[in-house]
Amino acid sequence: MYQTSCTHKRSMGACLNKWYSATLLLAVLVSLSGSSLAGGIQTLDTVDVVGVTDDLVGVADSASQGTVVADQIDGRPLLRPGELLETIPGLIVTQHSGSGKANQYFLRGFNLDHGTDFSVFVDDMPVNFPTHAHGQGYADANFLIPELVDSIQYRKGPYSVEDGDFSAAGSARVKLRDTLSSSFVDMGVGGNGYRRMLTAGSPTLASGHLLYALEVSQYDGPWDVPENGKKYNGLLRYTQGTDNDGWSLTGMAYSNDFTATDQVAQRAIDSGLIDRYGSLNPSDGGHTHRYSLSGRWANTGAGSNTHANFYVIDYRLDLFSDFTYYMNDPVHGDQFEQLDDRTVIGGATSHSWLSRFAGYDVEHTIGSGLRFDDIRALGLFNTEQRQRLSTVSLDSVQQASVNLYYQEAVQWNSWLRSIAGVRADQYSFDVASDTAVNSGRASAGILSPKLSLVFGPWDNTEYYLNIGRGFHSNDGRGATLTVDPSTGLPAQKVNPLVPAMGYEVGVRSVPMRGLQTSLALFVLDIDSELVFAGDAGSTEPSRPSRRIGLEWANFYKPNDQLTLDADVSLSHSRFRVSDPVGDYIPGSIEQAASIGAKLEQGRWFGSLRLRYFGPRPLIEDNSVRSSASTIVNLASGVKLDKHMQVNFEVLNLFNAQVSDINYYYASQLAGEAAPVNDIHTHPAEPLTVRVGLRVKF
Repeated sequence: MYQTSCTHKRSMGACLNKWYSATLLLAVLVSLSGSSLAGGIQTLDTVDVVGVTDDLVGVADSASQGTVVADQIDGRPLLRPGELLETIPGLIVTQHSGSGKANQYFLRGFNLDHGTDFSVFVDDMPVNFPTHAHGQGYADANFLIPELVDSIQYRKGPYSVEDGDFSAAGSARVKLRDTLSSSFVDMGVGGNGYRRMLTAGSPTLASGHLLYALEVSQYDGPWDVPENGKKYNGLLRYTQGTDNDGWSLTGMAYSNDFTATDQVAQRAIDSGLIDRYGSLNPSDGGHTHRYSLSGRWANTGAGSNTHANFYVIDYRLDLFSDFTYYMNDPVHGDQFEQLDDRTVIGGATSHSWLSRFAGYDVEHTIGSGLRFDDIRALGLFNTEQRQRLSTVSLDSVQQASVNLYYQEAVQWNSWLRSIAGVRADQYSFDVASDTAVNSGRASAGILSPKLSLVFGPWDNTEYYLNIGRGFHSNDGRGATLTVDPSTGLPAQKVNPLVPAMGYEVGVRSVPMRGLQTSLALFVLDIDSELVFAGDAGSTEPSRPSRRIGLEWANFYKPNDQLTLDADVSLSHSRFRVSDPVGDYIPGSIEQAASIGAKLEQGRWFGSLRLRYFGPRPLIEDNSVRSSASTIVNLASGVKLDKHMQVNFEVLNLFNAQVSDINYYYASQLAGEAAPVNDIHTHPAEPLTVRVGLRVKF
């Protein structure tokens, strides 16, 4: 780690301006030099994964990266929009609250909570929020409209210079469509009060395309206390040109009101106090919105390519939760409100060019990014029936980050290429707290070198060696913390930026036409684990950890009608610093698997998917474990004519009585004399049938 002079607010702006000005100047210089060097140079294979699965040999930089294309997304059965990310091999997407709250993610031995070490982008616009009221890295993907997703590019491990904060376990870059093949209206109904209408189209306008979409949905769920979820979602985009030579401007608006049945104590179900879908606090839930304006521009010249993007996001979450019931306040109960109200401004640039050096083909990439979170309110309040009783903390934070990276890809010969790079990140925090001693300013920086070696291809097979450093940021309030706002007791400041080191060996092969298989063995070390704290409803720093794992992914498309995929992930996760309480990491996933089939035959189509979510330790000594779950989902449909199509979904086809999530912590029910350590569970939703009609025009 290195330090800079950006240690207080007065120097923060000047320092960021200096960093960004230097980046832009360097980009201009290399652009000019790249233009002069590009003539007559052979083009390297692009390092972006942009084709279908069996195009990856000779393209990918690791065995654990890839792109999910639209054909793999269309017709996939989905309970929630965030489950689109389960197209990434080894990733589990689940939920422990209402559908207006961010999903919970599991990958590479992590319980990622809402996104602590997994970064998500939509058209280069970040989804994760640092210094968030509910949890660090909070990534709410409920604003996605599945029908508008064109592809998902994923990487696992900290091996790419493009990936910074929250990407130690991996990253996903969702690309939305610029155009649609036809305009349409979707109308859907289903069990548990499901209603949805979507209209979308992309008419030609001037020399470009205007993409529009409007989604309205309502859902109660199987819960004894209806969710009464009301979601409104809209998108308007204008595009000219292509992804590599053109520009677009996009406005998005998302709003969601919901009542939540959070995880409940297992003993409350066992004793008959509530049933499987019952609630221990009917007033839990909240409201969230996300409004954004973003743009991108790209230009491709002779041997060079330049990209730039910007975004402005207005975001708010008002969340009411109750995880411990009457443990802290036997009179009013333990419900609390978490408030997050912010504006985010940022952007990024990158420039790639080709050259020849000592007889070798070299591809250079330089890039930079800037992000500023103006967090107007981070509030934590004790509440009863959503009415505030007292304020635990009410802070505002201005958090800025800037990054600069350089990467060099060299084709040494026909069977060896290397991708080496380094990324520098600088963060500044300005905290204004209602607890005066917790106010202050801090800054931190980190360097992240990366190296990948690719051997082959031989007989359509490549081998990979990857090593890289990544990081996640901690809550900015922790960087200036002096006393615990809940207790008033002295508290320890946290390291604002926590390093992670990843190592991976892998192989990718296309042994026959249409079949691709990849195998990766990884090790990932993090200097400070983030774990869920049930009484606070958030994540807290913990001990250093290590994960060792094996991932095997397969994709087979023997013809245009049939697609098959299967993947298995195994992980071994432990704290690296021993403690008498135990060295297991609570919630760390050990096994995950999925199998899927998609068939299109004439007017009929169908998709069947099985997802296995393995057992996990719930406590450090492994004496309490969660059970495993297996869920099967089915989607099918028929094209009545060229204008009308009927779709069917059967979610949880075999009505498996399993849990979406389990925790283990202390809580106290009404009438109990003392807190009780117990499993707290959120059940998976039962068999649900949905029917939809699409009309094209």
